[in-house]
Amino acid sequence: MANSVQKITLSRSRDIPFNKLVLSQSNVRRIKAGVSVEELAEDIARRTLLQSLNVRPVLDAEGGETGMFEIPAGGRRYQALALLVKQKRLPKTALIPCVVRDPATSVLAEDDSLAENMQRVALHPLDQFRAFQTLRQKGQSDEEIAAAFFVSVNVVKQRLRLAAVSEKLLALYAEDGMTLEQLMAFTVTSDHGRQEQVWDAIQKSWSKEAYQIRRMLTERAVRASDRRAAFVGIEAYEAAGGIVTRDLFAEDNGRWLETVGLLDRLVAEKLKAEAGTIAAEGWKWVEAAVDFPYGHRSHLRPLDGTPLDLTTEEQATLDGLNAERDKLEVEYAKADELPDEIDQRIGEIETALRKFEDRSPRFEPADIARAGVFVCIDEDGQLSIDRGYVRPEDEAAAADPECGVRDPADANGADHSTLAAAAAPRASHVAVITVGGEALPAEDEDDVLAPLPERLLLELTAHRTLALRDAVAKNAHVAMTALLHKLCLDTFQHGARDACLEVSVRHVFFPVQAADLKESASSRAVVERHEAWKADLPKDSAALWDWLAALDEDRRSMLIAHCVSFGVNAPHEKGDRHGGPGVSTEGVQRRIGEADRLARAVGLDMVEAGWRPTAEKS
Repeated sequence: MANSVQKITLSRSRDIPFNKLVLSQSNVRRIKAGVSVEELAEDIARRTLLQSLNVRPVLDAEGGETGMFEIPAGGRRYQALALLVKQKRLPKTALIPCVVRDPATSVLAEDDSLAENMQRVALHPLDQFRAFQTLRQKGQSDEEIAAAFFVSVNVVKQRLRLAAVSEKLLALYAEDGMTLEQLMAFTVTSDHGRQEQVWDAIQKSWSKEAYQIRRMLTERAVRASDRRAAFVGIEAYEAAGGIVTRDLFAEDNGRWLETVGLLDRLVAEKLKAEAGTIAAEGWKWVEAAVDFPYGHRSHLRPLDGTPLDLTTEEQATLDGLNAERDKLEVEYAKADELPDEIDQRIGEIETALRKFEDRSPRFEPADIARAGVFVCIDEDGQLSIDRGYVRPEDEAAAADPECGVRDPADANGADHSTLAAAAAPRASHVAVITVGGEALPAEDEDDVLAPLPERLLLELTAHRTLALRDAVAKNAHVAMTALLHKLCLDTFQHGARDACLEVSVRHVFFPVQAADLKESASSRAVVERHEAWKADLPKDSAALWDWLAALDEDRRSMLIAHCVSFGVNAPHEKGDRHGGPGVSTEGVQRRIGEADRLARAVGLDMVEAGWRPTAEKS
């Protein structure tokens, strides 16, 4: 005979006047968490009550119903309704939908309260991202969504950006195949193909951190803080069709310029225009570039110009700026931190004073006719103009009697204005303008040869790369210099973008470390050695190459060893036995085994290295 199934009787629902409800002391929620009562009240006012209250009749001493009802589950909703009543936005007698429990039930009120809170399942973050996306697709603005869910507009933009990541990666995230931090890193580009390509690449890599994903996704882009971007201006770049990607999850709202070729063209065009303006002053040549290598003026003679006298108005402005700066420095001398507006004002004053200091001196027309100017972009993206340099060949030309120009020292009392007039540039003089190392043609732009097709450039540079590899392989000294040059950039300047040599040292940091690690003998030795090398190394890349090439073999070997040492990765960590994104257990074991071999090779003795056991280490 089949067993009969016990039928379930659900609690009945009723609409109960608000003034007949009271908050139960059986409600287990004591600590505020999640959306505030004020925000919940506004949400109820906007979309009404979405979930009924769980109530029980209040009984008198004899067990009879009093007409009042207590609320063991739904206390925050009750408090939000009470706030609306207090604000006179809801009548005291407004009917509230409630689920009424039988007072004879054996289930405790605390049981109901606990079950309602514990059995509630929060949305998976991806469901929330997609819900925001759906609202956006149905016509709601970012501001409307933010107002409806009591979050900032930036949070809405972040969640919409997360929902726009490749569906393949979203599916992995939904199945816990990647972390939220990793997913956030992929939002720096909207190119789904590139996102998936990077994920496939890091699957086989030891590094799957979010910063590594961002680096790979933006390695072909230029940061908005780059001097070229500041020089051209983001607005002008975008107006020309340039693409800007934004990292909504970075503290500084990081931006990258993806169309690097366009950016470089805009930079070259603006430098060309600026160089043309300067050339109109009568200079023989103007060289313009984003930056110049160290020592680019060493073979040239600088002109001694005459400082320009300040006008009465300029002098008054200068005196006023100095007085204001001195006053602010005295007023805030004892302040631990300057107020933002004062700090900004002092910066403005210093910028204005620098303009006075950087004023170009006055040069004689005869000197201008045989000298030139360097134009570049400084670190802040501002135009830097360095006037008055004479090339050796122009010195000889100026001294040649056939040129019709005599040196003032041999003028035998001749009037200087006459000499200046003789040396002044003719009306037909055209300065030679060089931008980025390439001289601009004097003929019309229509006559200029078109650039090579991109595919041809790729083929030619591929041949050149192979030839360069073969040549470097045959010259050990140059190869070691190139290796050491790149290692020094990685070790002391934290890497160099767009290097032609693909070798690097990744600094290994310790996520967990003993309190005395920084004070250990080994740590002090590493820091002292690093600072000593750092003080000796030139900061400019070109100067660094020359410095390294001149090193004797002993110091070269010591510097290589120092750089390589920063890549030693021997700490133990808990391996992932399930093939997750972290290093595997086998990988940890291989790492430790290699570390043991390395220790034997260098004869490492921890006691001799200065390590001593302590109570915490034993």
